[in-house]
Order: sequence, then structure tokens, then C-alpha cells
Amino acid sequence: QVQLVESGGGLVQPGGSLRLSCAASGIIFRVYDMGWYRQAPGNERELVATITRRGYITYADSVKGRFTISRDNAENTVYLQMNSLKPEAAAVYHCHAKNGFLAYWGQGTQVTVSS
Repeated sequence: QVQLVESGGGLVQPGGSLRLSCAASGIIFRVYDMGWYRQAPGNERELVATITRRGYITYADSVKGRFTISRDNAENTVYLQMNSLKPEAAAVYHCHAKNGFLAYWGQGTQVTVSS
């Protein structure tokens, strides 16, 4: 059974930081491309950042320079370090794993940015 379990969300003030984690099980993690997506109420799910199995990284323009995605293949975990958070970053953040036609989503972790 494949599981992607996100953690690390919460309430943070504008300008603050959070580190999200996604622990994967039931897949051969090292061969999967991993990503973080977010969905705010009333909006479509959007890409935040991805990291391929070879370590190639992409970011949405809105987070470049402030967010950092990384992975630890030994721990089957992908991370998203989020700095200088803005109110518009508030959303449910979902972890995504993809290998060819196989793709999985986590349930998400809520991030709230408010003073």
C-alpha cells in the first residue's frame, strides 16, 4: 500500500518559515520524481516545486528564491523549506510521487500565513 504522509504545516506569521516533510512508503522512493503542490480554497491545485529522481529541481516563479525542495532517499522523504512566507502562500500542501504512468498524492498539510 502506497502512502505519502505530509507533516510540518501550521500557522505562521508573514515573513516566517516552515519546513514541510513528506514520508513515502510502499514505493521504491529513489526512482520516483517527487513534488509539492498546493491548493487554496476556490483555486486549482498548482505546482510549487519538483525534484526528479536524478535531483533536477524546478520551482514555480512565485516561490523562487524563498522555497527549497530537497529529498533524502535513505529516509524516503522529500522536504520543502519555505522562507519569507507571504499570506498568499496559505493553502493545503500536497506531496506527489510520479514514475511513468504511476502517480500518487498525499492527503496534504495545511499552511496558514496570518498575523
